[in-house]
Amino acid sequence: MPENTLTITDNRTGQVYTVPIEDGTIRAMSLRQIKTDAEDFGLMTYDPAFMNTASCRSSITYIDGDKGILRYRGYPIEVLAERCTFLEVAFLLMFGELPTQTDLKSWVNDITHHTMLHESTKKFMEGFRYDSHPMAMFVSTVAALSSIYPEARQVHDVNNRMLQIKRLIGKVPSIAASAYRHNMGFPYVYPDNDLSYTENFMNMLWKMVEPKYVANPTLARALDILFILHADHEQNCGTNAMRSVASAQTDPYLATASAASALAGPLHGGANEEVLKMLDEIGSKENVPAYIKKVKEGHGRLMGFGHRVYKNYDPRAKIIKWTAEQVFEVTGRNPKLDIALELERIALEDEYFVKRKLYPNVDFYSGIMYQAMGFPPEMFTVLFAIPRTAGWLSQWQELINDPEQKITRPRQVYTGYNQREFVPMERRTAILV
Repeated sequence: MPENTLTITDNRTGQVYTVPIEDGTIRAMSLRQIKTDAEDFGLMTYDPAFMNTASCRSSITYIDGDKGILRYRGYPIEVLAERCTFLEVAFLLMFGELPTQTDLKSWVNDITHHTMLHESTKKFMEGFRYDSHPMAMFVSTVAALSSIYPEARQVHDVNNRMLQIKRLIGKVPSIAASAYRHNMGFPYVYPDNDLSYTENFMNMLWKMVEPKYVANPTLARALDILFILHADHEQNCGTNAMRSVASAQTDPYLATASAASALAGPLHGGANEEVLKMLDEIGSKENVPAYIKKVKEGHGRLMGFGHRVYKNYDPRAKIIKWTAEQVFEVTGRNPKLDIALELERIALEDEYFVKRKLYPNVDFYSGIMYQAMGFPPEMFTVLFAIPRTAGWLSQWQELINDPEQKITRPRQVYTGYNQREFVPMERRTAILV
């Protein structure tokens, strides 16, 4: 019998089955042959929240949560954050290799010349309430681009697909900045093609009456690093949404909007805002021990600690912690940082948290940093969505080219009634809702 197989004995029937093991997995469909009789549907796996289910093969992002490793296309995140620009990393995610100088120049040029929003898109955004949440505006506007570019439905046209990818990566900062300025009551700012990707985003956010916006280079580089760290993260909730919707051959604008909708939730992209609320609740460095004690007693949560995948220090958190120090040299020190540092110090030494492998994740320091740079908390998920668009589109492209992928359709374990007799109106029992 081959070594790379699994032998299963069905104790209901005494039947023995052998299924192949490949890349540390067995195919769920291999279990379908395990039946009690010919009428039996066959065995399924039950895996709420996909805790132990691989839905695809991917060569984009590698994570080893136990060792705290994150790599894009084989390159350690620490190296990319130190030595690359965000658009260089976006190219890597999309094409699998780092660009040459000629490749990068062409890539940057194409994306830069797709930053402008169609005037009808601007009018669409002007229709939102004055206090609309920027993330709701972002999601809705990205989806609305589907009506501006109807040819995007031709998802199997390689050239057309790449055009939409460049458009989306180019336009999401423009949409995000317009959502911010709409919320602030400021007029929208046109993109400046002389500026880098993050400098141009800052220009569209913060330009007022000056003839030419000049971004602080430290802040622009810090934002670029944050974009690199958030560009992709394997099969998370938003990426799973992107792949699931895209499996129906939905155009990339609608699929990206669905991924961004998933990201908007407080358990996903909104987690760094929850960290700020926690730090505000703690109030001062002196109050940290009391807060830690309260969490250990089961009252409240330690936001920004722990991760579904990482059972070690999130490598992105280390980079953000270092980057935050550079930002504070420009903006002044955010007083929340002292609370965060003390919270981290105590938590990493406390057996309660060490035993549970609760280490700081990417959200723990990013919110403090964004706030210091001048972003209101409601913009945090939008800032997450801009770089993650490059990752989502890389995953979308990979899915389209994967011959094994079909329209997503999970199974369920039905727990409802069997067939019931119809009850006439006069015999029904009232149900208070």
